[in-house]
Amino acid sequence: MGILKIFSGKDPEEYEHKGDAYFEGQQYGLAKIEYESALGKLERRSGGDIDLRARLEQKVIRTKESLAVQHRETAEELIDAALYEEAEEMLHLAMELAEEAGLKAQIEQGLKDIKAHLASKEVDDIPYVDLQERDAEEPRRHVKGDDYFSILCSALPEEIQKAYYRYGDAFRAGYIALNQGDFELAAAKLSQAMEENPLPNSLIPLELATAYLNLSQHDAARSLLEGFLKEHPDSVQAYYLLCDILWEVGDFDEIHKLLDACPHELRDTLPIQLLRGETLFRAGRYEDAASLYLDYLRSYDWDENIARSLAKTYEGLGENENARELYGEIMGECRSCSARVDPFVKQRYAELCFDSGDHSTRILELYLSLVHEDPGNRTHYYRKISRIYSSLGHQDEAERYRAFADNAERLKPGAGPDH
Repeated sequence: MGILKIFSGKDPEEYEHKGDAYFEGQQYGLAKIEYESALGKLERRSGGDIDLRARLEQKVIRTKESLAVQHRETAEELIDAALYEEAEEMLHLAMELAEEAGLKAQIEQGLKDIKAHLASKEVDDIPYVDLQERDAEEPRRHVKGDDYFSILCSALPEEIQKAYYRYGDAFRAGYIALNQGDFELAAAKLSQAMEENPLPNSLIPLELATAYLNLSQHDAARSLLEGFLKEHPDSVQAYYLLCDILWEVGDFDEIHKLLDACPHELRDTLPIQLLRGETLFRAGRYEDAASLYLDYLRSYDWDENIARSLAKTYEGLGENENARELYGEIMGECRSCSARVDPFVKQRYAELCFDSGDHSTRILELYLSLVHEDPGNRTHYYRKISRIYSSLGHQDEAERYRAFADNAERLKPGAGPDH
């Protein structure tokens, strides 16, 4: 079965009808989910309907072909924008879906054209690394306290900005310290600010709880947050912080009670659903977490945060092929709208491809880009690059990157995973 398996209890025909609606709306990715869900449900039904199975299988093939065409057209748009590497990734996704010979030939030709273009560019793809020097940090420009406070507040909603400006100097000092990572000073100053501002509906407890949480003073933070939520039951940030504390102690039942008791208008929102899913995941209830994420995708269309959580859940279930395909879809969605691909998503996709035996130049290029995007783990990436070069028969480059890895590990012990 394909990427998104189903764990809920609808009839196959219900999934099929929803898939038909998505297909008519040219939402082929979601149509594919529904048709494959229908097939999965049918497989578990004793004496399954043979005609229904055949019809669903044909609809899956038709939808995959349509999705492949969509990916190929997106790749053409990316090529027109000179985004060749992104277009190449999109064509690889299309190739995984396509079955019709003519379409596969068009995709293969597109890949050849991109490779020819990239090969014609005299660009060294080997990053320069000074193995004798540590990375130098850029000097930080000094910003005065009042200016820094104004910068921090500028990102907040207007009503919160007004409140924060009213809380006085102790709050300002504490809020700045909190954002600079000086949690002990933040706790002291924010505690003082609370004493100076004994106001109903004050927002200070939320910031003080954040400081306590970073100091591992969980009981103090929990007490503040529980009181804060009584006055501010719509504060998503407070739910996140309180869940973080309860995750730490493994009190998953208490989290479910907390989220069930949140205001009705919050219950089905993305932040609360992500908290529910993460709680199920941390409790080891992977199938329940996957079902929750899938239900959200069916009800509210594509969301990268949900998709990423679902991919992580598939890894927890040991369904690495599904996880890999979903990480690939996330990368494709990002690139089709010229958004930056999260290095975590790129890293998980590369790792799963590598572990499946894909040691191609495509995966090599992902690891090369991760060296720059995630330098804290460059030792690990250098070793993977070395192994790919070795498998491709380029022993000189393999040795070169092995030396990079050894020296990076020597200069920055524990910089990244090594497996």
